[in-house]
Amino acid sequence: MFRTAGVDLAAESAHTGLAIIEWRAASARVSDLQLGVGNDSIVNAAAHVELVGIDCAFGWPDDFVDVVAALRDRRPLDADATGDIDWRRRLAYRDTDRAVKERTGRWPLSVATDRLGLTALRCAVILEAVARAGLPVDRAGSPPSRVVEVYPAAALRCWGLRQEGYKRSEERRAELLDAVLAALPWLELGEHRAAMLRSADAFDAVLSAVIAGFAHVGRIESPPPEAAERVSREGWIALPVGEAALIPSTSERFPS
Repeated sequence: MFRTAGVDLAAESAHTGLAIIEWRAASARVSDLQLGVGNDSIVNAAAHVELVGIDCAFGWPDDFVDVVAALRDRRPLDADATGDIDWRRRLAYRDTDRAVKERTGRWPLSVATDRLGLTALRCAVILEAVARAGLPVDRAGSPPSRVVEVYPAAALRCWGLRQEGYKRSEERRAELLDAVLAALPWLELGEHRAAMLRSADAFDAVLSAVIAGFAHVGRIESPPPEAAERVSREGWIALPVGEAALIPSTSERFPS
């Protein structure tokens, strides 16, 4: 057995969800699901599970950071700073965002230019607290990191599930949850199904814990080796691979 946690992180605790999943040979059971979760609870979860999947960007694009530093220091921008849409898009997105776009056809939110920034600043504080607690932290999620960046909406697309509208509608969440359980027949929600229907935060927290299970056994897309240094700063979104109907097992990663 192993355990994972999933965090649907928001800028404030009130809209932050935390789920715990216990993984066994033939089932993965949601054992706890909380809303209104503070930083300390997330750090505590990291100390008691094998891996925490956090739905938030773990870093900023290198090119964006370089431009901001140049502006701060009153240095001239590089010669390629044309200001056109291609240049701005290069600054807005990380390598992992481009990988998500290539696989799913959709851009993630830009941590540099969209509303994700306030949440990402909170995430940076949480990652620092996890590291201070003596737990390994790697922004690319490489073992033995206790945290990994996840993106539930992209994972749903990887599993062939249409995710549009579930954030706003309980009826749509009910439809999607039925589809999720059909795709992942080993997932057991128990009493927590009702909370997932009431709250998109709870829904995404459970999905984040599921993705962390895939990541724990290595069933995710790895960053290309040539990008290792860059993604160690920017972060890397764990996208699940393999047959969703087959429960992730530690034997995949740690053969006996």
